[in-house]
Amino acid sequence: QVRLQESGPGLVKPSQTLSLTCTVYGYSITFNTYYWTWVRQPPGKGLEWMGAIAYSGSTYYSPSLKSRTSISRDTSKNQFTLQLISVTPEDAAVYYCARGMTAWDYWGQGTQVTVSS
Repeated sequence: QVRLQESGPGLVKPSQTLSLTCTVYGYSITFNTYYWTWVRQPPGKGLEWMGAIAYSGSTYYSPSLKSRTSISRDTSKNQFTLQLISVTPEDAAVYYCARGMTAWDYWGQGTQVTVSS
């Protein structure tokens, strides 16, 4: 059974860096040919695709977030990590990790992130 679990701080101060980790259970993130994605949903808005890391380690980013986003992985822990720099209150959202590029078959439960001083 594939399971994803997000972890990280629920509160970040403006201008700081948000760092979230997704731990994957039951499936290796290096197995061909899946992508591992970060998606977020601000309050009252739809889902926003942020970026993904492929089984190969290649990364892909939303053009609107590319300058502030970095996705990396630790294959020894079967984890992938999102870093979002220079956060503002507009980055407050529920952040999800998921399997797939633009269609996702497994999701984490989501983690709420608040941006406030």
